[in-house]
Amino acid sequence: MKQIIIAFALCGAPAMAEELSQFGTTNPDEMTWQRFIERAEEGETGMVLCSMGYPLTKSGNHAAARFLLENCARAGYTAAMTWMGQLDNNGLGGDYDPEAAAEWDRRAAELGDSVGKFNYGISLMRGHGVQQDEERGRQLVGEAAQDGLHIARRLADADYDLDVITPDADNWRYAPLF
Repeated sequence: MKQIIIAFALCGAPAMAEELSQFGTTNPDEMTWQRFIERAEEGETGMVLCSMGYPLTKSGNHAAARFLLENCARAGYTAAMTWMGQLDNNGLGGDYDPEAAAEWDRRAAELGDSVGKFNYGISLMRGHGVQQDEERGRQLVGEAAQDGLHIARRLADADYDLDVITPDADNWRYAPLF
C-alpha cells in the first residue's frame, strides 16, 4: 500500500513543479563563489557579499577577489579598500602597483579605518608608493594604535622601528631605488 501511495505522489510531481515554476526559481544557487561573483557583476554590494573577497583571495582566486573587492571599495567599504591595497601591493590578480595600493589605503584612512591608517602610515614612513613623509606616517600609525589595532601598538611601542613588523626577507621591496 505504501508503495502505491509513493507511486501516485511521484506521478503528480511534474505537474506540481510546473505550477511552482510560475513563481521563479524555488531553490536558487545562492551560496557559491560563482553566484557571489555574478551578484558583483550585477553591481550589487553589501557586507556579506564584500566579505567574500577575503576567502576568494585566500583560495587563490585573486582575479575574482579583485573584481568583487573593487566594486565594494568603490562603494565605500573601507575593509575592501585595504584588501585592494594588499592585492595591488603584492601583484595579486593584477599588476604590482604600490601607488594604487597606497591610494586605496589613503582612502580607507581618510574614512577612519584603522587598518587603512596603519597601512598608509607605513607607506608614508617608507616612501613606498607615495612621497615619503615619516612624521605623517608615524602620526597615522599612532592613531591606529589609539584605535586599538594591536600591530600598530606593537610598532609604536618599538619606537616605529619597521623591522619589528616586516620580515627581513621583504627588505628588498622597500629599499631605495637609487
